[in-house]
Amino acid sequence: MPPPPGCPPGVPHKQHPTAIIRVAAENPDPTFGSHTNTCGFFISLSLLSISSSAPTLLVAWDECKLDNKKASLFRFYLFWNKFFKCGSSVAPAPSSHFHLPSCPSFLLGHLPDFWKKDEVCGRVLQDVFLDWAKKYGPVVRVNVFHKTSVIVTSPESVKSPFPPCFSHQTLVSHRLFGQGLVSECDYERWHKQRRVMDLAFSRSSLVSLMETFNEKAEQLVEILEAKADGQTPVSMQDMLTCTTMDILAKAAFGMETGMLLGAQKPLSRKVKLILEGITASRNTLAKFMPGKWKQLREIRESIRFLRQVGKDWVQRRREALKRGEDVPADILTQILKAEEGAQDDEILLDNFVTFFIAGHETSANHLAFTVMELSRQPEILARLQAEVDEVIGSKRHLDCDDLGRLQYLSQVLKESLRLYPPAWGTFRLLEEETLIDGVRVPGNTPLLFSTYVMGRMDTYFEDPLTFNPDRFSPKAPKPRFTYFPFSLGPRSCIGQQFAQMEVKVVMAKLLQRLEFRLVPGQRYGLQEQATLKPLDPVLCTLQPRGWQPAPPPPC
Repeated sequence: MPPPPGCPPGVPHKQHPTAIIRVAAENPDPTFGSHTNTCGFFISLSLLSISSSAPTLLVAWDECKLDNKKASLFRFYLFWNKFFKCGSSVAPAPSSHFHLPSCPSFLLGHLPDFWKKDEVCGRVLQDVFLDWAKKYGPVVRVNVFHKTSVIVTSPESVKSPFPPCFSHQTLVSHRLFGQGLVSECDYERWHKQRRVMDLAFSRSSLVSLMETFNEKAEQLVEILEAKADGQTPVSMQDMLTCTTMDILAKAAFGMETGMLLGAQKPLSRKVKLILEGITASRNTLAKFMPGKWKQLREIRESIRFLRQVGKDWVQRRREALKRGEDVPADILTQILKAEEGAQDDEILLDNFVTFFIAGHETSANHLAFTVMELSRQPEILARLQAEVDEVIGSKRHLDCDDLGRLQYLSQVLKESLRLYPPAWGTFRLLEEETLIDGVRVPGNTPLLFSTYVMGRMDTYFEDPLTFNPDRFSPKAPKPRFTYFPFSLGPRSCIGQQFAQMEVKVVMAKLLQRLEFRLVPGQRYGLQEQATLKPLDPVLCTLQPRGWQPAPPPPC
């Protein structure tokens, strides 16, 4: 085979870019790609993009007789390579990941696979990752355009102390979580914040919050009892979201939002738009799509609105401190202490946004998933009601001792988190090249650890799609590094005890006072709006139990 035109002397012509492109464009062998060879052609181009200069590519372009379809695709490739910095400008270069197990991908990476999930209603992106983990093993490469991440489903790797890798410090070019407790990647700055914030989550602080948990849960039940005629559909998702937002606002920031009473609707809508925006941000081309501009504008306005709410609440607390008033040692007080002496309030507001969004949405979704699942588990529901009746009877105020005795409720809530974790997982950064389950993974690679994926794998859980709270009974073996709905290690969720107490109080009161049935037609799928939540609003009809002991559960 003679060397192609433009091949410099001394360069092995079979390895030269123009030769590779010529073969990719002209070779009729189907192993090169599709029948038109377009796929094989661009796989070769992707390989070349790391080492080939633009002139070399243009020589190849001039020498190869390409049809119009390939020509158009090639022009788009050059445009993308220039304006989105695909190739050697990205560290690590894509070719360094090519050896990793992966679902086949093309110019857009795995975006088409992500889009296909929408063809099956109720599937989320984590279901795609679950399919890949089952097919390709514990280390799977994921590409979105030129960016590479790796899904890891190895318990040994889950327990390794990789540093965080966070991607939502900004959203649609506006500061969102910034350098808050969740998003701060610098260890020293994070550790300073965490040390101060821990005081707001001490045991004594949490015990003092039982009053707020009881008050708001009681308010929820009273509102639901007024609608409990056995016929009126009630969106449990909406009601539970209002409840957890009211709890968080009062417990964490000393403010009354009145969401359960129908107040603060703009605040609720703005938070919802931000959550939708986090999911929508996966579409890196959205800012170039006129159809998305209205949504992006609304997201920016929502971020500004929420940060302004934070400024107002912070200012009120500062004025109270100046007047010498007694203020609670809550999250807002600790946020102020953590940023004492700071030049501006931006990091303080980062933490406000972090706690406000993460602190209510995940708990609301956890409760909604639990109600949804119990609606089709009559035996589990009967056993739960019997435990609630035995432990708390007709009392209206629960204390910490009551929560400790509701063992089966704890198991049900844990099993709900296994199958339906609102916070599906976490990203970490692999700083140096490492062997993971026998696979060499290059340094500077984001790693994705998903409790959703691992919780649904039969490698780690027997019959994983069956809702079985006995997996978490005191005598059952504990899942090791395969179940982490609150993450693991020093950067695990600071508010996990807060959340567990909150959902336990709310769920216990619902079980004590109400019967709920899912409205026919409600689906059991999931959707993603930053967190995972039920696909439908968990519409239920309600009836009062009028407190009486539950019948014994069936044998």
